[in-house]
Amino acid sequence: MVGRFGLSGVSPVVGSTVLAEFPARAVVGEPMPVSALVFREGHDAVAASVVLRDPAGRKAGTVRMSPGEPGTDRWHALVRADRTGMWSFCIEAWSDPMSTWHHAITAKIDAGQGADDLANDLEGGARLFDRLAKLLSKAERPRALAAARALRDTSLDVAHRVAPALDEYLQALAYATPIRELVTSSPRYPLWIDRSRALFGSWYEFFPRSIGATLAGDPVSPAKPARHGTFADATAHLDYVASLGFDVVYLPPIHPIGEVNRKGPNNTLAAASWDVGSPWAIGSRDGGHDAIHPQLGTLDDFTAFVSRARELGMEVALDFALQAAPDHPWVRSHPEWFTTKPDGTIAYAENPPKKYQDIYPLNFDNDPAGLYAECLRIIRHWIAAGVRIFRVDNPHTKPINFWQWLIGEVTKTDPDVLFLAEAFTRPAMMHELAKVGFHQSYTYFTWRTSKDELETYARELVAAAHYMRPNFFVNTPDILHDYLVHGGPAAFAIRAVLASMLAPAWGVYSGYELYEHLNLRPGSEEYLDSEKYQLRPRDFAAAIADGRSLAPFIGTLNRIRREHPALQQLRNLVIHEVDHPDLIAFSKRDDATGDTVLVVCTVNPHEWREATVSLDLTALGMTWDSGFTARDLLTGAEYRWGQRNYVRLDPHTRPAHIFVVEP
Repeated sequence: MVGRFGLSGVSPVVGSTVLAEFPARAVVGEPMPVSALVFREGHDAVAASVVLRDPAGRKAGTVRMSPGEPGTDRWHALVRADRTGMWSFCIEAWSDPMSTWHHAITAKIDAGQGADDLANDLEGGARLFDRLAKLLSKAERPRALAAARALRDTSLDVAHRVAPALDEYLQALAYATPIRELVTSSPRYPLWIDRSRALFGSWYEFFPRSIGATLAGDPVSPAKPARHGTFADATAHLDYVASLGFDVVYLPPIHPIGEVNRKGPNNTLAAASWDVGSPWAIGSRDGGHDAIHPQLGTLDDFTAFVSRARELGMEVALDFALQAAPDHPWVRSHPEWFTTKPDGTIAYAENPPKKYQDIYPLNFDNDPAGLYAECLRIIRHWIAAGVRIFRVDNPHTKPINFWQWLIGEVTKTDPDVLFLAEAFTRPAMMHELAKVGFHQSYTYFTWRTSKDELETYARELVAAAHYMRPNFFVNTPDILHDYLVHGGPAAFAIRAVLASMLAPAWGVYSGYELYEHLNLRPGSEEYLDSEKYQLRPRDFAAAIADGRSLAPFIGTLNRIRREHPALQQLRNLVIHEVDHPDLIAFSKRDDATGDTVLVVCTVNPHEWREATVSLDLTALGMTWDSGFTARDLLTGAEYRWGQRNYVRLDPHTRPAHIFVVEP
């Protein structure tokens, strides 16, 4: 049924043609934009508010909306929730008699009408201020009553009769405590509020098994295999990771690795006796998804690792890969959980031209009840061990409704647990996974390297920020982009700046800071001597000492991110104009604190570039003719900037400016 006023186009509302309506997403304290089309007949004023209700259903706040661009009828507000859980909001549209009166009386006075012509308007206003007085506090009430008396005082001329009513302070009181008539309400819309780590965090991925060789300084060779790392080694390595300012330590699967069809170096089919195999080939006679690889240690060793990470201000994210090696216990106890080919063998994983003979995918249609229950049991096992974040491997190869069910079940008991979707797949699937509950998603950032690609993709992600949160990993064990293969150290610095400044969540796979860039073959995104199949020792300390490491620069980027709340958000991203195709400029502003960061970065890792940056000064919290001090957070240099500014960036010495904007 149509309401008294026009009220439609409410945002954010997350719908799906497949499943249902899902909640919009935000984190605690995050400013969430809410908008709606609100209009009415005639010329009387209409207004609107957002009404928030907390997880208990209690009214938690009302935020008055402001009109947007004239003629659009779209109204806007920013709302914030102060704790996690399922909130809701609605839009209330209402007749605003005070604004109607204010507009009418000023227009008529400007038109030269006198006291006789305005008699009804003056009395009508007096009655409005009588009503307003009843809504105001005891301290403010006399102002409204004085305005009503003046409007009725015929001994005064018109200007003096209306002056108290038009006082700016009293008008502000009337705006904050409005008289509302003919209230029309929208339906209530769900809003799920997560903890802040769902939006903001810096991730570092490493393989614990390689750390033993790193600490021992052993070479890797068939003649002398490197020492397999343990959780004790990995725990010692956490100090290095923490020194770079990371918030999340992400571990690939830590479970027993299959021996049947085990892969050798560079995904070869012939594995030697010392080859360690792929951690994603989960399961052996030593156990499955709820077990720990015996060479890594015990469950107590793992929980000690988690505790040490927590002491250093970091969380541990664990890989959740729903697949099995041929010798996983599930293959014997539940063969129905896999797909059997016509010849009676179990189908292994394939992604042509890649073949994964060491991995059996799960079939979720043969025994959904049993498989669902087992997956939930595994998640709860690792939650009990202290894990609160799961990076999910290839979720797009499992049913969407399974993820909706699993995440929903976990949320009922552990609402602080987060899920990151590693879904490099079609956009529709990526977005649907976010809608059904994934808290973060890998993205196409790795393949967006030009200015135009980055700007277009950034705008797409901002538009979907009410349900999808990106995590910009600069590399993964599977993805070494050609940009890094041929770009040299400058390419690594550029991508780190773009990932860490554009997105509130970003990630680095170990070795990135050492400029590892050799691919398996020309055009391949696979690393040569990939750590997926062998140990990869690295001397991080020596590289830093010799100036061959990006680690100090990464540490600076993470420090800047922590110190500037503007960078901990996504919805506030604004792209600015630069008159060169190799330079990109963007800013973020936190309205609550005024913190404003402006980034200008080259995307060309080979040659210097110069250009003029034309700024949208209103996006920086200034007027169109303002000037400001741009202090570079990378160098400490200060510049006086305005609307149009010259820049020159050399990728080898200064690939970017990261400015804090100071009036």
